[in-house]
Amino acid sequence: MTSPTTHRRLRIAAATAGLALAGQGLTACGSDTVSGAGDRVEGGTITYAHVQEPPCIFGGWIQQAYISRQVLDGLVTQDEDGSVKPWLATEWKVSEDGLTYTFTLKDGVKFTDGTPLDAAAVAYNFEQFEKTDLNGTAKVSIDPYYKKARAIDATHVEIALNKPYPQFLTLITQGYFGIQSPKALKTRTKEQNCEQPIGSGAFTVEEWKKGEEVVFKKNPDYTSWPSTAKHEGPAYVDELRWKFVADGVSRYASLTTGQTDVIYEVPTVNWKDAEQKFDNTIRYITPGKPVSFYINTQQGIFTDKLVRQAFAYGADRKGAVETGFHGVIPYEGNPSVSQSTPDYNSDAADAYAFDQDKANELLDEAGWSEKNADGVRTKGGRTLSAKLVYGAGFIFTSEGATVLQALQEQWKEVGFDVKLVPATMAELWGGKYSDPSTFDATPSYWTSPSPAILWIVWRPSTEALPNYNNRSFYNNEELSRTIQAANSELDPAKATELYKKAQQIIQDDAAGIGLYTQNTTMAVANNLKDVWVEKSQGEPIFSDAYFVE
Repeated sequence: MTSPTTHRRLRIAAATAGLALAGQGLTACGSDTVSGAGDRVEGGTITYAHVQEPPCIFGGWIQQAYISRQVLDGLVTQDEDGSVKPWLATEWKVSEDGLTYTFTLKDGVKFTDGTPLDAAAVAYNFEQFEKTDLNGTAKVSIDPYYKKARAIDATHVEIALNKPYPQFLTLITQGYFGIQSPKALKTRTKEQNCEQPIGSGAFTVEEWKKGEEVVFKKNPDYTSWPSTAKHEGPAYVDELRWKFVADGVSRYASLTTGQTDVIYEVPTVNWKDAEQKFDNTIRYITPGKPVSFYINTQQGIFTDKLVRQAFAYGADRKGAVETGFHGVIPYEGNPSVSQSTPDYNSDAADAYAFDQDKANELLDEAGWSEKNADGVRTKGGRTLSAKLVYGAGFIFTSEGATVLQALQEQWKEVGFDVKLVPATMAELWGGKYSDPSTFDATPSYWTSPSPAILWIVWRPSTEALPNYNNRSFYNNEELSRTIQAANSELDPAKATELYKKAQQIIQDDAAGIGLYTQNTTMAVANNLKDVWVEKSQGEPIFSDAYFVE
């Protein structure tokens, strides 16, 4: 942020960033002395530089949860210790059989269109999660456990499940479960709700300038802050400008030159410099599935378990991650869940340490014992070739792409011909690489605060019930039974054992291969205080932030 007493406009290097960043001065309407921090400035504009621009402000991608969190409130939130705490719901009861959740809501909360956020509104939203395409991630997070929701009276809503699901409360702390105005959902177009969702949150969407920024305005009537908030009341600032700056060099430069107040995804090459320059740097390992390789077990060379295991042994994934990310982003050997996820299996994470001799032995055993003139292994006239498709610029930064290139060279040493295929968001999400005939491996992540992510990602895909999130096309009935038993187990200790067993099954079969953790990294200007990230997914929170002078 620029000086709170000076109005000026600054621009980032347009050739690199592809857009201009406007820094807007603050007008001090009053101030309070903040212990050890100077005088708090009332009002002002936070300029925040993010990376990816989502297709809608609300939806099922983590980048949408980040941005919709500024507008929409949830029933519950997650505290730093992982416990579920009140938000729109002040309290809740769970029936002895684990099938019925009854929430008591704050009285008098309104959406910013003036309609009541009552039990009927909450029930309507949950019915939309399950029965429409309002939010695919919300739907798969509660499938097949969700049964129905109903309003008991204005301040009590009941959510019924088909079977016990102790992970339910934790899962609905995610930003995907933000509550929207039923009136807006019913009366406005899909495009209007996409661009300006109506919630009860600390900010409202003023304008979305496609390709540049989303402008949020303070909700002066905000009454529904979560119990984890750092203050009670409406946001301190008047405005939040959420910029989209894909280039990491430009993004970091914008903060160091005062054009922005906060940036997301600090380039790892700049991390140590950021720690020295800024009082508030945030590095948060996101729970859920890490950035790991889905391995196509249905078609191609990886239908053979020995070849999958050789692929895991054949490259120094840990070394490549540590070098490529300058020691900032942790290596993750567990392909199923990240080390910050509850019930993480650390033993599974230790499997397949770099061992090219072992990789060579496995490939020989699998019959890939000959090599052509290029050093690529062959078998029956086929080459040991793998098409590795990755999301360029929205899953993998340039630093991440460097990691893949280093691995490609190491896989070549044991006889794999790995072809790296960068794919755009439109290509990956549009289905170009959804069929098992279109790739052999693809790295991706899925954030979730619960080990129930195992069910979302790894449950079998059948004709009657396809699972498009199972990109390894790995259908293992023992794994399915184990995850389902864990999801419905009321004894936490027994559930932990089952979740760990599920992770071990996936690792033993090399159905996935670990790489690195998904992270939220942020750096905040020294004159901006109380920016923090939400626990369940690492979403940046600006409703408590204020400037000092």
